[in-house]
This record gives sequence, C-alpha cells and structure tokens, in this order.
Amino acid sequence: MLDERKATILRAVVTEYIETAQPVGSGHVASSTEINVSSATVRNDMAALEAEGYLAQPHTSAGRIPTEKGYRFFVDQLGGPGKLGVTESQQVRTFFSRTHGEMEQMLSDTSRLLSSLTHYAAVVVGPQLEVATIKSIQLVSLSVRVVLVVVVLSNGSIEKHSLELAADTEELVINSADLRLSSLVVGQTLAGVASLDLNAAVLGEPEDVSLIIRTALIELRGGHRHDDQVFIGGTSDMAASFDAVRTVSEILRILEQQLVVVSLLEDVLDRGLSVAIGRETGNEALADCSIVVAPYIVDGETAGSIGVLGPTRMHYDQALSAVAVVANRLGHTLSEG
Repeated sequence: MLDERKATILRAVVTEYIETAQPVGSGHVASSTEINVSSATVRNDMAALEAEGYLAQPHTSAGRIPTEKGYRFFVDQLGGPGKLGVTESQQVRTFFSRTHGEMEQMLSDTSRLLSSLTHYAAVVVGPQLEVATIKSIQLVSLSVRVVLVVVVLSNGSIEKHSLELAADTEELVINSADLRLSSLVVGQTLAGVASLDLNAAVLGEPEDVSLIIRTALIELRGGHRHDDQVFIGGTSDMAASFDAVRTVSEILRILEQQLVVVSLLEDVLDRGLSVAIGRETGNEALADCSIVVAPYIVDGETAGSIGVLGPTRMHYDQALSAVAVVANRLGHTLSEG
C-alpha cells in the first residue's frame, strides 16, 4: 500500500504521461495544485516509487514513466466506470434511438460508435446463436407460395428465413402451421430445435400444414450460422496511438484473428477484470496495450462482450465509462427486440 502522498504523486505522473507520452519530471509534479511539498521531496518519493516498481526511468537524466504496476494502481484507484461526458452521452443516446435493423449491422455500427467515443480500436463480440432460446416465431405470408419465418431469440437477435412452397397455400393453413410451430420451438434453444423428431412434430397435422412445419424446422436447423461473430471498428485510430510500426502491425495481425480476439476478451472477464494492462492480457504481443472490456446483458443473461484496445497510456476513465455505457445500452436495445 502507498501512503496518500506517494499515491497522489503516482496519479499525477500517470495522468501527465497519458496526456503527453513524455517522461514526467519531479519539477512538473511539484507544480501540481494537489502536491504541497517541495520538488526535492517529490524527487525522493518518485525514486521510492521507482524502487517499488510503480515507475521507471527510461534514461538517466529523464523523468519517470508508469510501469504496468503503476497503471494497475491508477486503474484500481478509479474505482470503476465514472460518468460519460455530456457530448458523448448524447452521442450514445442518439445512436441507440436511431439504430434498427439486422443484428450484424447493429453490432458493426456499435463497434464504430465505441471507437469514435474512445479513439481506440473497438471490439464487439456477437451473441452465440446456438445457445440462445427462441422467444417467438411467426409465419408471414408474402404470397400464395412464399412464407417468411421470423424468429426472435433471447439474445436479442432476429432471424428471417424465406420458405418457397410447392403449391398455393391459404392463410388459414399458414396460421395453423404457425400455432403448431410456436408450441414446438418457443423456449427451445436452436440446438434443441435441431434435435426435434420431424415425424413427431407433424403427427396428427394435415398434410399441407405438415409440409410447412417440416420445411420451417429444416430451415431453422440449417448450418449457416457463425458463432463468435466479431466486429472491429477504429483500427486506424488505434494505429495512431503507437509510434512503433512493428507494434501496430502485430496488433492488426491479432485483430484479424477472430478466435484470438474472442479468447482475449473472455479471458479478461473470466478473471473478474474489466481492464487488462500490458502482459495481463496474456499475450506477449500486446505488452504495450491495454484492454477495457464489459459484457452486455440481454434478458438477464450475458449475450456477448464489448471492449476497446489501445496503448497502456490510454485514458482509462473515459474508456471505462464509454464501454460501460455502450454495453448497457446495447443490452437494453437487444432485450427490447
């Protein structure tokens, strides 16, 4: 544990370094309104903080920069997400009041929103469809031979499937098939639907109704879904945060690997963290990076996760606030369907 004076000095160093990316000298820290001691005392305390692993001195005559341990202390002292700025809050409200349409487009747009709020690379991991339960299913007649199947899932996503029928079909038949399908699949997972016995599903139903039910169930169990959809926005903003071209290239390579990105976010959350700094990410290539992550909740269950990736000298307070607010609004929007 640090005493209050050293903690204040450390926070001053971290805050200044985040803003300038330049080593911070004792004279600058001593001029802060929060510091009421001499430059010599600050210099001694900064030397002690370096000895304790919170600060490092890149060059003999230079000031100090935070270490991973220093950033971790700084982040822990924040105590979690704060309030988002007025302008940014309005941007989020406007976005979610206007966003409609298909799940994939919404998640892709959300990644760009989060990136614009933080100026870091933003990642949105989509819900796993196979483990979602069906909230409702509806058959909509588009013509006498075309029926649209609309499925609303518990994770907030909506699936639409077009069925082409072999013969002209009356609305009454479609309604009967709709009722039977609802009784069969509502409350089931998509994986559960795939295991339904088709013969038992249509037992006792007229032939024309049975045909629609069979066709719809076969379409629902189709293997066209993609688990762990990942949407990434703002890679150019992220690249501008790093000086080393090699570092940027390595980060971009990692972001192109969906499984790696998903595993990164899940691992941070599984360890009970909202922020992973440098080597805490578990990936050596991200030693100069930090990740801020949060799950989004749909109907009381974790549906996916969102996060930002930036340099270790990121604005953690802003990133934590933006990720928390966007995760909350995204979950709320998906829950409303």
